[in-house]
Amino acid sequence: MAMPSDLNPNNAPTETEAEIQEPRLWRVNDWTARVVKNEDDDGWAVAMTKRGEAEPALVGPWTMGRDKKNPKPLDKSAFSTLVKTASEVLRRHEQQLHAQLHQSVSVNAGAARITVSLDIVPDDEHPSAELVAFDAAGELLARVRVAPSFKLGTASAAAWIANDFGRPA
Repeated sequence: MAMPSDLNPNNAPTETEAEIQEPRLWRVNDWTARVVKNEDDDGWAVAMTKRGEAEPALVGPWTMGRDKKNPKPLDKSAFSTLVKTASEVLRRHEQQLHAQLHQSVSVNAGAARITVSLDIVPDDEHPSAELVAFDAAGELLARVRVAPSFKLGTASAAAWIANDFGRPA
């Protein structure tokens, strides 16, 4: 007999798949919780996968049942908690990625306060980055393409400003 995981190896439900609420597999809306044997020890683990994703957003230990051999069955409360936790993991990952790709510092240049931003566009073949300067009123002062590996900090921003916004080396 084919298991749901055998039919869809990425565990990514299609639009037509219905809700599933089984002891070791729950699929509701955009999330799938799957209780699996933990390969590292004698316990169990739960994997939370968002629809369309190949990898789980969250994998963690799962509670043993009363017989101390089998896992505790999934239920509505546990599933809700797992969805909340997995969603938070994804949100934090997105925030971290955004912070890495969009950086900003403010520096004093004479009597002016200038904000310098670095925006990185990741791409496997042609990554790029742009350095942009704004005055205190938000007016664009300069814009230049830089290497995606450019390190933005107060010192590099001040050096760019001092170099009359010429392309950094």
